[in-house]
Amino acid sequence: MPGNLKIAYKLLANDRARFAALLLGITFAVFLMIAVTSMFSGTLKRASATVINLGGSIWVMDPSIQTVANTIPLPDYVLDEVRSIPGVKFAVPVYAGSALLKLRDGTYQSANIVGLDDASLFGRPMLISGHIEDIFAENAFIAVKDSEFYKLENPTIGTDFEINDHRGVIVGIAKVASSGLFGVPTLYTTYYRAVYYIPNMRFTISYILVEPKTPADVAAIKRQVAAAGYLALTRDEFITKISDFYKYQTGIGVNLMLMTVISFIIGLSISGQTFYTFILENVERFGALKAIGAKGRELVFMILFQAAFVSATGFGIGVGLCSMVIWLARVYLPDYAAIMTFPNLGLAFGMVVVIAAVSSYVGVRKVLTIEPFDIFRG
Repeated sequence: MPGNLKIAYKLLANDRARFAALLLGITFAVFLMIAVTSMFSGTLKRASATVINLGGSIWVMDPSIQTVANTIPLPDYVLDEVRSIPGVKFAVPVYAGSALLKLRDGTYQSANIVGLDDASLFGRPMLISGHIEDIFAENAFIAVKDSEFYKLENPTIGTDFEINDHRGVIVGIAKVASSGLFGVPTLYTTYYRAVYYIPNMRFTISYILVEPKTPADVAAIKRQVAAAGYLALTRDEFITKISDFYKYQTGIGVNLMLMTVISFIIGLSISGQTFYTFILENVERFGALKAIGAKGRELVFMILFQAAFVSATGFGIGVGLCSMVIWLARVYLPDYAAIMTFPNLGLAFGMVVVIAAVSSYVGVRKVLTIEPFDIFRG
C-alpha cells in the first residue's frame, strides 16, 4: 500500500496544472464558506453583546421580547415579587436604552445607555482607567472602549457632553467582552441616573438580573416567574433566543446560508470536474497498473488518497488564508464582526468531505471500468 500511495502522489503532483486547479477550487470554496459563516457568527455574538457583557444567571423579561435591543419595561412590583421567590439569592434591575448625545464639537451621536443597580453595580464592566466609585459622582458616565469608541471623539476622563439637556461627564474608560451590533457606542451609569436623564414610559425596568442560591433553584424560579406572567431565561437561553431571531426572522440568516451553499456548489463543481479530467488524462497509467496486477480495491484506495490529500491541503490553505484576512480586517476595520468558531470549521470540513467524496466517486467509477486490453491495444 505505501508504494501505491507514492505512485498516486506522483501522478497527482506531477500534473502541476491540474493539481493547482484542484487546490484552488477547494481553497476558494473553503475560504468563502468560512468567511461567510464567520461573519454570521460575529453578527450573532454582537447581537447578544448586552447579555454577554452584563452576565447574570437568569434574565427576567416581558414574554414578548425577541432581542435584547427591543426592551419592554417591567412594572416595579415585579422586582419585589422576584426577590420574594424562594431560591433567589438576589435580584437587581437593569436599564437598557438609547439616547442622543451632543458632543463637545456640537455634533450629535446616538449611544446605548446601560443603567446598573445603584446598590450593587452588578454587571459593571472592567475599567482600564478611572475608578468604579466615581460612577456615583454627579453626571458620571463610563465609556466603553470598543470598535465604536471613536464615535464619541475618543473621550478621556473629564470629557463632558450633553444628554437630554443634562450634563454628562466621563469618569472612566472600560472594556467589555463584546462590542455592539449596530455601530453605536455604549455608556454605563447608575440605574437612577439613567432613568432620570432619559425620557421613559411609566415603567422603567428593562430587565431583572437574578442570581439563584444554587443551580438546582433555577427551574423553580423560572416556574414562579412564568406563573406571574413573565419570562425567565438563563443567560445561554437568552443568547439562543436572540440568535434564533436573527437566523429565522430576519433576512440575515437566509442570505448568508445561500452564500454558503453557493460557495459549496462552486467548490464541488470545480473540484469534481477537474478531478474527473485528471482521471481521464491518467487512465492509461491506471490501466497499466491494473495490467501488472494491481487490484481494483488498490486502485480505489489510490483515488481516495488523491482526493483526500487534495481536499485536506485545500482545507488547510483555505482556513489559513481566511484567518489571515479576518485578522487583517479586524486590525484595520474595527467594525468588522467576523469571528471563527469550531462549528464554522466543522461545517466547512463536512462540506469538504462531501466534495472529496463526490470527486473520488466520479474517479472511482472511471477507473473500475478500465480494461487493460483496450489500453494496450490502443
